[in-house]
This record gives sequence, C-alpha cells and structure tokens, in this order.
Amino acid sequence: MRAVLNTTAKGNALELQDLTTRTTSTDLDIPNLELLQTGWIMAQDDEHLDGESYPFGEISSPEKGEKRLLFKLGLSFFLFGLINNVLYVIILSAALDLVPPSTPKGIIAFCNIAPALIAKLGWPYILKGKIRYTRRIFGCCLLSFIGMLAVALHESLFSRLLGICLASFSSGLGELTFLQLSTTYSPAAIGGHSVGYWSSGTGAAGLLGAFLWWELRGLGVEVGVGISSVLPFVIPLTYFLLLPRPVAFLDPTTSIAYSALPFDDSGIPTSDTSEESSLLGNEPKSESVFLTATDKWRLLRPMLFKYMLPLFCVYLYEYTINQGIAPTLLYPVPSPERYGFLSKIIHSVRDYYPLWQLIYQTTVFISRSSISLGLPPVSIRLLPLPAVVQLAILITLACESAFGIFSADHEGRSIAFVFILVSIEGICGGLAYVNVFYRINQERPDPSTVENEELAKQECEFKIGSLGFADSSGILFASLLAMPTEIELCKLQVARGKLLCQGL
Repeated sequence: MRAVLNTTAKGNALELQDLTTRTTSTDLDIPNLELLQTGWIMAQDDEHLDGESYPFGEISSPEKGEKRLLFKLGLSFFLFGLINNVLYVIILSAALDLVPPSTPKGIIAFCNIAPALIAKLGWPYILKGKIRYTRRIFGCCLLSFIGMLAVALHESLFSRLLGICLASFSSGLGELTFLQLSTTYSPAAIGGHSVGYWSSGTGAAGLLGAFLWWELRGLGVEVGVGISSVLPFVIPLTYFLLLPRPVAFLDPTTSIAYSALPFDDSGIPTSDTSEESSLLGNEPKSESVFLTATDKWRLLRPMLFKYMLPLFCVYLYEYTINQGIAPTLLYPVPSPERYGFLSKIIHSVRDYYPLWQLIYQTTVFISRSSISLGLPPVSIRLLPLPAVVQLAILITLACESAFGIFSADHEGRSIAFVFILVSIEGICGGLAYVNVFYRINQERPDPSTVENEELAKQECEFKIGSLGFADSSGILFASLLAMPTEIELCKLQVARGKLLCQGL
C-alpha cells in the first residue's frame, strides 16, 4: 500500500516539488499531476489537524505519515464498532432491571434484535441509490439517544420496549452503514484494515457493555441508562474529527481508484467526504444511477452459500447455546477444600451463567481482533468450518446438560470441560464474523472491466451490507429455539435428580 505521500522511489517531498516543475515529462501526465498535488494537500490537512505547518524538507519519511493515517483509520473504526454495539450489550445486561419480574425476559432479547433485522433487510435490499453517510450517522446517533432516554425516563413497559426498539434499529443501521463505509477506502488492504478494527470494536463492546452496567446498575435504571445515552455522540465526533478521508490513501500511480466522496449536506460544515461522488475517481455525477432488483439478485446469489449460510449457521448455533443451553449448565457450588480457585469465583449457582457469558465475550473479542492483530485471514474454503465446530459444541453441551458426561461428584471436571467448549464457541463465532466481512470487503471490481463507476461503488456497498441480514436472522431464530430448549433440558435434569435449574 502506498499513500499519496509516496510519490517517488525515495518518497521525499523535495522530489515532489521537482516533479511539479516537469510539465514536459513523459512519465507524468497532467491529470495525474493534479491528483498528486491535490492528494498531498488533503493528506497534509488530515495529518496536521492541530494546525502545525511543516516545510517539505522536515518530513523525513512517508512511512511515518502512512502509519499515522492507518492508526487514525483503525482507531476510528474501532470506536464505531465499540459504541455502535455497546448499547445492545447494556440493554441485555440490564434486562432483569428493565421489566417487571412477571414479564418474560425473552421479550427484551426480541425487541433488541428484531428492529435491527428490519434495518438490515430494508436498507440494502429495498432502498436504492447513493448512500447518505452523514445523514445516516446523525440519524443513528439521535435514534440511540432518544431510545435510551425513553428507557431511562419512563417506567411503563411499553415505553421501555419502544426505547429498546429504537436503539436496536439504530444499532442495526449503524452496523450496516460502517461496513459499507469501509468499502469506500482503497486499495482493498485499507478497506480490510477498516473491517478488522471495526470487528475488534464490536468484540470489545461485549466486555465494555457488561462492565459498564455492572458499575452503573447501583445508580438505578434512570441514572444508569441515562448516563449511557450520551455514548452515541462519540460516533459523529469520531466521524468528523478523527476519521481520515478516503483520498488520503489514494495511489496516484493507478489509473482508477476509489475517490473521496463529497459533501451530501451542504449546510453542515464537516470533513465528511463519503456521500455523493463516484466510487472511481473521474466519473461525472449521475443522480439516476442505482441498482435494480435484478442487479441485487445477481450480486446476492453467489454469496448465499459462500458467505451468508455459514454466517447464519454460526449465529443460530451460537445464540442457541448462549440463550438455551448455557442457563442450564449448573453445578453445585465448589467447596474451598476441593476447588480453592473455583470457590473464589463461584459463590452461588447463579454465578455460573455470568461466568459462561464472560468467557464467551472475552474469546469473541480476541478472535474478532485477529485481523487487526495481524493474523492472516481464514481462507474462503474454510469459512464453513466455524459453523461445523459450533454445531458439534451445541450437541456436546446439550448432552452435558441433559445427561451429564462426568459423574456428579466430579463437578470440577464438568466446569473445566464447559469452560473449554464455551471458549472454542466464542473463538469460532468471532472468526466467522470478522473473516466473512473481511473477505467480502476484498471483492473489489477489476478497474479494466468497470463501465459505470458509480454503479460499481453501489455494488460494493450492497454486497457487504446485504450480509448483515444473515447474522441477525440467525440470532432471531436462535431466540425462538432457546426458550423450548432451556425448558426441555431442565426437565431432563430434574428427571435424573438434578434440581438446580428449578431454583433459579
């Protein structure tokens, strides 16, 4: 990858000045020269937001600027993923405090996923035309803020469920938007960098959300959720003040590249460049260009078994385990004499389920960070493997819950066994998520075959946006399977004399 600063083999800015004087050079035509100069100016703007002005001769290496831009890009997408998903986790963590004891807690899970599924289905599949990134980001921020305020300030069940639905819709649309935004960065390695850090942020949201509610719950729902409602404002601040423009990563030696996208809201003074230009640098604007239903089906069909089915299966199995089987993986409280370490962690039977969730969230964060940590992505032919492993874990944990693999007087072995399987479950789930979206982000059009640049841009955005339907639908189906699964497993435990699940 070369940024616009790397204009010569030595890459120093003095040679850039020399190039601008060679108007008769056969190696650099006028359009490329203008792009080079423009890119240099915009890269300066992005890198020196603190107002410092460095003369050409003081920049020692273009690699320093590249690393700084990549750091800002990675941090921006990490924050996008973290804040976009953290409210989802806070709401799930606060479920017991948000509804009356007589209300099934599954209704919280349903209201927390169904609106997100509607957003992921409606926006890429039904709507058409150019994406208005600035307006979407403002809309998501306001919806999340209003939703969390509704939860915090109203005690009625209807108002709280409505607030949860608004926050869920915002989270689903936000995930869709930021994954699509990653496709506006070129070359493909830069887009992959964005997806890697986005995934890492979503993984961290599981840990941060649970920790935040653990700390805030003592303040009560009104104050705790009210404080959480300010978190969505981090997203527009990051978008306008930290996120580098796509033009900063352009390579002037390529004839076709993803360009910066211009303003979509003329009345808003922003650094947003991601709305209404062509995907490829020199196509004039065309407001009438959009993907038809036939175009979308043509793009979607190859992805059904390649990407969407593996992602759907992973989330179906994963959330069936978390919501239907994990609550029944209960054992006697470890005695300090036999299990000194475990006895310090588990003080009551109720501590097992939070422990499994902590293990799961931690391993999901680690595996979703695999790309950002520099590990190689999983090959396309191995993408179904996490789903196969998840299914094996689901069956094994169901057998452990129903029948018990180890004898009743060896609960330490059972706890260690479940610990290992839940860890593998989290690793598989995180790897499936980050690698599916990374692989689809890397599928860019061949510049030599592009006929309409704006259409090519919309194709990239649709392909990555359409995948979100797979994971959300898997979660929704899992929530429907989880309730009868938990009930039946508890019945099987009672039938063999294990009564712990009845005491919860």
